[in-house]
Amino acid sequence: MHFTSEQRLDDGVLEREFTLGEIPGTLWTPESADPAPLVLMSHNNGLPKADPRLVARARYTAAHGYAVATIDAAGCGDRPRSAAAEQARADLRRAMQAGEPVDEIFESLIGPLVENAVPEWRATLDALLEQPGIGGPVGYSGGWTALGIRLAVAEPRIAAAGFFAGGFVPRAQREEARQVTVPLLFLLQWDDEGNPRQRALDLFDAFGSKEKTLHANLGGHTGTPWFELEDGCRFLDRHLK
Repeated sequence: MHFTSEQRLDDGVLEREFTLGEIPGTLWTPESADPAPLVLMSHNNGLPKADPRLVARARYTAAHGYAVATIDAAGCGDRPRSAAAEQARADLRRAMQAGEPVDEIFESLIGPLVENAVPEWRATLDALLEQPGIGGPVGYSGGWTALGIRLAVAEPRIAAAGFFAGGFVPRAQREEARQVTVPLLFLLQWDDEGNPRQRALDLFDAFGSKEKTLHANLGGHTGTPWFELEDGCRFLDRHLK
C-alpha cells in the first residue's frame, strides 16, 4: 500500500489517498492515537470514491473514532470499464427510457462487478490492517449492498454491517443473504424510485442474522435523513468498540 497524498481536515480527520497495485483508495483516520476499528465504506456500483455523499459519511464516521476506507472497484470511478459493462450500461439507459424491464440487464452488469470487486476489497483489507493505528474488529457500511452481502459471507473479519436498500441486488446475492449472520442495520427509503419496496423487504427478511434492524424513512433514493449517520455510528459502537 502506497500513500500518495495526505491532508488534515478541519474536523481533525486525516485524509490519505493510496494505491494498492492498480487499486486507488482513500483512508480517513481520527485524531486519537489509539488503534481505531476499521469500517469499509462503499457506494453504489459505478460511483466514484470521491462522491460527495460517500465522503461526507466517511468523514463523519472517522470523526466518531473509526478508520474508514473506500476504493474504486474495477470498472468504477476513473478505472477502466470493460466493453461488456459499457454495453450493459447503454442497454440499461435505453431500456429505462423506453420503460422496458431492466432486471436482466442489471444482472448482467452488477453480477460481474461484484465478482471482480470482492478480491480487491479483501486485498485492501489485508493491507489496511497492517497499517499503524488501525485495528479490528471490522465493519462494512455502504450503498453497494450486493458487494456487502458477498463480503459479509466471504470475509470472517467483518463483525457488523450496515446496508442501504437502494441498489440492485442480483439473484446470487439475494440467495447469499441467508448466509449473512453478522449484526445488521438495513436502511430503506420507502419511496425509492429505483428499488421496489417489497423486494427490499423480502431481502431484509432473508438475512440470516439473529440481530437485524430495519430503518425505513419516507422519501426517494437520495432522501436518507442525516440522523441515520448518528444511528449508524451507534450501531457500529455496539459491535466494533
